[in-house]
Amino acid sequence: MRIGVLGLQGDYEEHIYLLKKAMGKKGVSGEVIPVKDRSVLRRLSGIVIPGGESTVIGRLIERSGMTEELREMISQGLPTLGTCAGAILMAKRVRDRVVGEVTQPLLSVMSIGVVRNAFGRQRESFETEVDVEGVGRIRAVFIRAPAIVEIWGNARSLSSIEAPDLGRISILAVEGNMIASAFHPEISGETALHEMFIDIIKK
Repeated sequence: MRIGVLGLQGDYEEHIYLLKKAMGKKGVSGEVIPVKDRSVLRRLSGIVIPGGESTVIGRLIERSGMTEELREMISQGLPTLGTCAGAILMAKRVRDRVVGEVTQPLLSVMSIGVVRNAFGRQRESFETEVDVEGVGRIRAVFIRAPAIVEIWGNARSLSSIEAPDLGRISILAVEGNMIASAFHPEISGETALHEMFIDIIKK
């Protein structure tokens, strides 16, 4: 198993650490590598798109020439976990809580609509416990987090919470080979999502 973590910007090193820990828990052998260009894409078993600045990451993906190839590979079944900014990049519909419609580079592979900065800016970051279908209760960290406000087609929600101004919103969704998380499992140290991701790769 060879898992890549997009290493262009954001907290990719934390994902690498947690993936290795999750692989140990699952008794899976393999390697976890940072992905900074197209050269390793075709040799990956799965890829993680980490948190960070979604607009910046999207532009760096474009600049590195990975956009079309990555979009095609995910659409054709490459297991993908996107957290926070990663979930935004995977969504087919994106708007910002303040400025509304956005024009930013997206992979647009998952049947979800998200609102960027749904809970506010950095100072409104928070940590809470959430229930995840098939997993149980885990600790979730929200930092300038998006909210998943639309889900259609084969996508479905695995966890939801009450959000100010938005009501009940999804914070974790899955569609086939793809997982989109509004929160940061790599910051809380929870391996549950990474273990779920490894299970998808193993299928």
